[in-house]
Amino acid sequence: MSKKKAFALRINEEMLKAVEKWASDEFRSTNGQIEWMLMQYLKEHNRDPKKTEKK
Repeated sequence: MSKKKAFALRINEEMLKAVEKWASDEFRSTNGQIEWMLMQYLKEHNRDPKKTEKK
């Protein structure tokens, strides 16, 4: 498992409530849901950090 780094995130209250609801529906923590959402977006835009870049 990769090393994780903590940081503060400022988020609109309504957006946070929506993410918390989604996380609950998916049986994830809010943090886990945000992490999953970010990873999905990165993959969709070919910026998956797990891919090795060829130089």
